[in-house]
Amino acid sequence: MGDENYVYTAEVNYSLLTEGITLPVDNQVIFARNMGDFLQRGQSREINIFLCGKSYKAQIRNVNFNEKFKRKKDTLQIRYPRNGLFAQALQECFSKSYKYILTQMEMRPAHDRSVIKLPEEYIEYIAIYTTEFEDTYIFETIDSSDISYLKQATQNQQERIFETNFNYEAEDIASTIIEDKRIIKIRKLNKSIGENLKLLYNYRCQICGKLIGDSYGTHVIEAHHIDYYVNSLNNNSNNQLIVCPNYHSIIHALNPVFDKKRLEYTYPNGFREGLVLNRHLP
Repeated sequence: MGDENYVYTAEVNYSLLTEGITLPVDNQVIFARNMGDFLQRGQSREINIFLCGKSYKAQIRNVNFNEKFKRKKDTLQIRYPRNGLFAQALQECFSKSYKYILTQMEMRPAHDRSVIKLPEEYIEYIAIYTTEFEDTYIFETIDSSDISYLKQATQNQQERIFETNFNYEAEDIASTIIEDKRIIKIRKLNKSIGENLKLLYNYRCQICGKLIGDSYGTHVIEAHHIDYYVNSLNNNSNNQLIVCPNYHSIIHALNPVFDKKRLEYTYPNGFREGLVLNRHLP
């Protein structure tokens, strides 16, 4: 499949493992654009999902058809038969999470329907991508073994080297790390999230607001992890900023503290600087 575009990264939970997933599309530029043509309000369509090289049938729905909810934006869901073939394939891929959830469900009172939160060592993810075909999606697993391997691979690594690799396809990381399939798919996801955010901000820096390189017919912009990736392994969009190379270098040189409530950096000399652009951070 070519022309893959990132849609969403979902943390594995009981609903995903049994019947479906809700897709927030507020910040997914290409996906939202394509879905506007493919699926109108209140409609549903049959789709194909590829998981681990196999194809499965599912349905995508635009569920924002009931006026009483007064939603301003459409809400999309991917649904599949409860505990059907695709759900069973997910349960096999994420067996560690699934067994933990089932055990917790057996232990709790029958009337308790609250969402079961996985402890850190059990957390797993599914990454969703579009393809060149509007009715076909790729689901890529990031299971506990992938995350465990990544923790080992990132030990004592420099954050700037990893981020350079995500932004520019650099070859500074040891080839043994790059060539491992577990690292490749996580690196692909990280880069995909960053590229989507760059589109969201039209390649402008969130701190200075400038469009760097436009006069030369190019765009030079980079994705930066607020909590350094080599420490947090958090590649979610809410842990990334889009910044120009100047600000990116300053941040890594001085390690300022980022206040997630005020959305501003505080530098070692006491200087504070906030974001001039924000369309994705809460």
